[in-house]
Amino acid sequence: MNKTVLIFWPKGGNVENAANMIAKEFGEIDIVSVDKVTEDTLVQYNKFIVGTSSLGAETWEGTKNKSPWNAFITILGKHDFSNKKVALFGLGDQVLWPSNFVDGLGTIYAAFVNVKAQMVGKWSTEGYDFTDSKAAEGNSFVGLALDEDQQAELSEERIQAWVKQIKEEF
Repeated sequence: MNKTVLIFWPKGGNVENAANMIAKEFGEIDIVSVDKVTEDTLVQYNKFIVGTSSLGAETWEGTKNKSPWNAFITILGKHDFSNKKVALFGLGDQVLWPSNFVDGLGTIYAAFVNVKAQMVGKWSTEGYDFTDSKAAEGNSFVGLALDEDQQAELSEERIQAWVKQIKEEF
């Protein structure tokens, strides 16, 4: 078993576009939206690329929330990922939301760390202009940060470099 899956949400926008660009650059990979992830999905793959947007706190908090990420994190919590590798990407807007740039990336990262995943794909914070992020650790993000609103012209180059990096780490 040496299969890779790319899981993303939300559908129909910049995250899905980035997921498709990453998949094209990566090559042999399956793509699944997070609302279609099952227990079997988590068992049959050993390498994961997971992407999200900077979602507001209401998406991650509260029991009444119907976000597919909450269901995913619940399913994920039942598994041991110590033999699986995970790379993350997140989208945000560093101008409109500089104090929580790509925070969704940090939330997903914490969920995978909880299940002991081998995290790969850190990305430098250089070239970004933000004040705070749950996804930043020192001078790196916990995964690839993309800003399709303010730096769309850099996304293709960033994706190419990041995919090359994670292929080496996988």
